[in-house]
Amino acid sequence: MQRISLFFQILGLAFWSELKRILKDPGAMLVLVGAVLIYPVIYSIAYKNNVLREIPVAVVDMDHSQMSRTMAKMADATQTLKVKTRCGSMKEAQNLFWDGKVNGIILLPRDFEKDIYLGNQTHIGVYCDASYFLMYKETLTGSLASSATLGAGLEIRRLMAAGNNMNEAIQARDPLPLKIHTLYNPSGAYGSYLMPGMILVILQQTLLIGIGLVGGAKVEKMQEGMLKINKTIQKGLVSAVIGRSMAYFLVSVFNMFFTLIILYNWFEFPDKGSLLNIFVVMIPFIFSSIFMGLSVSQLFRRREHSIMFLVFLSPLVLFLTGMSWPSEAIPKALYYVGHIFPSTLITPAYLRLRTMGVALADVRFEFLFLAGQLLFYFTLACITLKLKRKRFQKQMHQ
Repeated sequence: MQRISLFFQILGLAFWSELKRILKDPGAMLVLVGAVLIYPVIYSIAYKNNVLREIPVAVVDMDHSQMSRTMAKMADATQTLKVKTRCGSMKEAQNLFWDGKVNGIILLPRDFEKDIYLGNQTHIGVYCDASYFLMYKETLTGSLASSATLGAGLEIRRLMAAGNNMNEAIQARDPLPLKIHTLYNPSGAYGSYLMPGMILVILQQTLLIGIGLVGGAKVEKMQEGMLKINKTIQKGLVSAVIGRSMAYFLVSVFNMFFTLIILYNWFEFPDKGSLLNIFVVMIPFIFSSIFMGLSVSQLFRRREHSIMFLVFLSPLVLFLTGMSWPSEAIPKALYYVGHIFPSTLITPAYLRLRTMGVALADVRFEFLFLAGQLLFYFTLACITLKLKRKRFQKQMHQ
């Protein structure tokens, strides 16, 4: 009974002392709370339009025929393209492209209409900026759609002239029509694809950086109150680590409520899952991140060291989640190294739960792996804290 009482006494002392350090540290509060409030909102606003629409293009009409004008109108009628100007030469269109006034060029060659009526094959030139992948993809898609629509109309007219009615002509033109159903992200919105995984990375990295800031500040200050607390909780290393983690978990509960509920409803991200299942999986993820942060924070003697090291890792962490590049295409060695970060496993599990609406049993592997990470990093945090105390006591006796 006395041991249980001492356990909770030390846990409470560690919890309150860590929470006070967080609240009194403006830098830590800015990272742990401010960054989580600011970054997801800024990114979500930036992606609010979700898909690229009305990309400005220039049409170079070398034919000046009714058919070429129809083609230009069809390109302008697509959702993705907007014919901003019609140029008389390729040189004029190139200058507009270099000046950034248009993002693509559609070239309609001479004898465009003549070749079509003679049954000869003709070509439409499409020039788009492949250095900006999304712009390139949408410009090409819009050009192909308008070209295919014009070609289909001409083919249907030819079949009707041969004696077929409208329905027969349409069926002959496209005997196997393709019906595409976009699952889980019907609009193809880039923000709806990217932001759910980005939010998880932000939650993890802000925790790691914030814990590193608090840990670095502890080493820098070495206050008398800290010495007293350290001596008091030496008897309960495990309860001290749990108490400290609960302080960060309290902050994380607020962050999860904002990002996973308020932000989701605000920007209407795909949401088909049960919040209960989502938070069940999020608990080992958050605690794994906290214990990882407590372990890593023992490495930093100064606050700025944690920022430099952990911010440097952030692009790599995002890459390894599979959001910017498919996990299957990542070299196996690098992919397995990425499993040291909780975000690598929580991202696919979270997306399946939240976006696809699968059951908790369908993410069993990820949940168990995160639970294993939690135990591993908890043990590591206890070991590193014990070693740090021994080093600290040695320094005090010198």
